[in-house]
Amino acid sequence: MAADGFSLFDTPIGRCGIAWGARGVTGVQLPEARDADTRARLAARFPAARELPLPAEVSGAVDAIHALLRGQPSDLTAVALDMEGLPPFHRRVYEVARAIPPGATLSYGDVAGRAGAPGGARAVGQALGRNPFAIVVPCHRVLAAGGRVGGFSANGGVVTKLRLLTLEGTRHTSEEPAFAQAAVRHLRAADPALGRLIDEVGPCGLQVAGATSVFAALTRAIVYQQLTGKAAATILARVRALFPHGPDGPTPEQILRASDDKLRGAGLSRNKILALRDLARRSRSGEIPPLDEAQHMNDAAIIERLTAVRGIGRWTAEMFLMFRLGRPDVLPVDDYGVRKGFAVAFKKRALPSREALERYGARWRPYRSVASWYLWRAAERGRLPVNAYPPPGAPRRPAGSTSRRGASRPPTGRRPAPPIAARPRRSPA
Repeated sequence: MAADGFSLFDTPIGRCGIAWGARGVTGVQLPEARDADTRARLAARFPAARELPLPAEVSGAVDAIHALLRGQPSDLTAVALDMEGLPPFHRRVYEVARAIPPGATLSYGDVAGRAGAPGGARAVGQALGRNPFAIVVPCHRVLAAGGRVGGFSANGGVVTKLRLLTLEGTRHTSEEPAFAQAAVRHLRAADPALGRLIDEVGPCGLQVAGATSVFAALTRAIVYQQLTGKAAATILARVRALFPHGPDGPTPEQILRASDDKLRGAGLSRNKILALRDLARRSRSGEIPPLDEAQHMNDAAIIERLTAVRGIGRWTAEMFLMFRLGRPDVLPVDDYGVRKGFAVAFKKRALPSREALERYGARWRPYRSVASWYLWRAAERGRLPVNAYPPPGAPRRPAGSTSRRGASRPPTGRRPAPPIAARPRRSPA
């Protein structure tokens, strides 16, 4: 496959790359850790190609990829692919994979059978591992036997595969995301006790809201802290009304220019004004990563950067990872609802320590976010005191949250802060 040109383009998972020639798209490159690495991979794969502006016929493919990863209906089967030089079996595998619709999955064995090679699951895995057309040939929709996620050769490995399934945003008839179905199968096999809870609760309703920017998501998180959802929504609407030309709320520059009186007039407390100004300063200086950079960072690095902000604790950073970035393997061990849910589900008289919960939860990797969602549902069933656990479908700030100096504060009796993203639906019982 010879390519005439290549280009990088933005997507919700970062800057991807695409190469093309006279017969169509010759390759798609998922994001590497840095743009320079993505560019270098494309240059190595297609040494004769030059970095060029996207031609019209390739722009359509890029728009379709971008729409798909934003959870919008998008048909990539019409994208012309140049498969010249590929082994015939690989071509058949890629055509079968292209026919898998968003939200659906097949096993390697299923693909082998449809490609005319029953029993050739291993050969299918090898072909998909060399897939030159990531996303357009959706190898992330092919799972191992028993619904296990299997491998993934792109940067980030299995986590990237899960993020692709999550970002597609489509549903099965069970209203359960494809990645959640794989997660549930894994969790049942890894932990029969958790499997019984899954049976009682039903399909996973964990939803990812996505984010337009890290600053906008954290602004919302700060405003919502220690308030009821209704009161916080009112204040956030007033803050946004101060800056009417920004569809996602104020920018860092606007927060820094606004007077304290103006922000107090919208209902913000002194501490929240200080927190928002600190967030704005750090965002403007580059200490808070932009969304495309955050998509490439590992969970620990994101938590470290976000918790440096006044008013942002580890719990808020973990909610950002789960409900904004769709990270599949987050276990908020300080969350009271998760700890209480564990005690209810596993019939413990006392709440587990964070160390014990973390140690036990290692068996749930790489789907601890889904396990946490089920523990929240167990907490609901355990009849926790009012305001002490997440309301139906939503996590809440842990009792005894961390102050900006890192000291643990006792619960105030007020309703904990809501999550920084859209609530997961209540699971049907």
